[in-house]
Amino acid sequence: MMFRKLRRIGALATAIVFCAAPAAAQDISFSDYLQTVAAKARSEGVSQSTIDRVYSGLTPNDRVLALDRDNVSSSGSSSSNTGFPSMAGYLARHNTSSRINGGVRKLAEVRPIAREVERQYGVPAEVIVAIWGHETAYGAVMGSFDLPRSLATLAWEGRRRTLFEREFIDVLKMVDQGVSRSQLTGSWAGAFGNGQFLPSVYLRLAVDGDGDGDRDIWNSDVDTLHSIANYFRDAGWRTGEPWAVRAYVPNSADRSGIENRVNSPVCPRVHNRHSRWLTVREWRERGIEPRAPIGDDVMASLFEPDGPAEPGYLLTQNYKVILEYNCSNYYAMSVGLLADEIRR
Repeated sequence: MMFRKLRRIGALATAIVFCAAPAAAQDISFSDYLQTVAAKARSEGVSQSTIDRVYSGLTPNDRVLALDRDNVSSSGSSSSNTGFPSMAGYLARHNTSSRINGGVRKLAEVRPIAREVERQYGVPAEVIVAIWGHETAYGAVMGSFDLPRSLATLAWEGRRRTLFEREFIDVLKMVDQGVSRSQLTGSWAGAFGNGQFLPSVYLRLAVDGDGDGDRDIWNSDVDTLHSIANYFRDAGWRTGEPWAVRAYVPNSADRSGIENRVNSPVCPRVHNRHSRWLTVREWRERGIEPRAPIGDDVMASLFEPDGPAEPGYLLTQNYKVILEYNCSNYYAMSVGLLADEIRR
């Protein structure tokens, strides 16, 4: 992954596939490779019966290999102002009226549970539902690839073996802990459930919200809401702070010295598009006015995704938390704005 999911191994398969990598390198036969992984899994406590059950009939998936090699990040036509794909175009394609209306309906459907989850974790229900909408269209599209087969294929392929081998061992641990083998379907890159968690994230952060003894993020709305909220709390969500606010940036605004001079160690191409961090009070002093309530002492970064003549935003720490889920400005902006629309 091209961002902090390399540390926390986050939820989204789409983020995994955006990083550049060298050509595939199957330097060992698939069956021999599986045996080396089995030894590692046993050393981490996975039972032989689980290994036998998961390994039965396991073969490489050529479709997964093709998707992995062919996938490229493409968000739309280039913006003449920034040299980056148009944010407005991306939003038009992703935050459709259908997705917004679906989010409004889903929130109404789960509102009592969602508000309780919001109180417990401090994460707005609208943000949780917006993640759900972006990941799986509120559970309608969760993927039909066999997860152990996909992860074993990607690990064996060799380009990102360290990442996917870890996920393959963790999916074995899920089976060892009682997750049904037949339940393990998801995206071609190994993410699954309503929130599209990877196995390592499931093991660490999925929550049995309804207390039935099963962390069922495939079928349980309660477990899904708790699990996504737990992910956000773990990533550092600040209760009561917006993810961002629209900002009025006049031509006369003082832009001196606001360039971001810090080179982020993770997905720098994303973070380098943001300004340096100043308090909202300092932004006001420069002539930049927030268009929604936000405290003067809140630290914020100016982001003008389509250039100075287009909408600008003051991003907060909570925007960075959304980036933990998928380190893409397009993704984070669309999730935040979808949440705002669902709340309206």
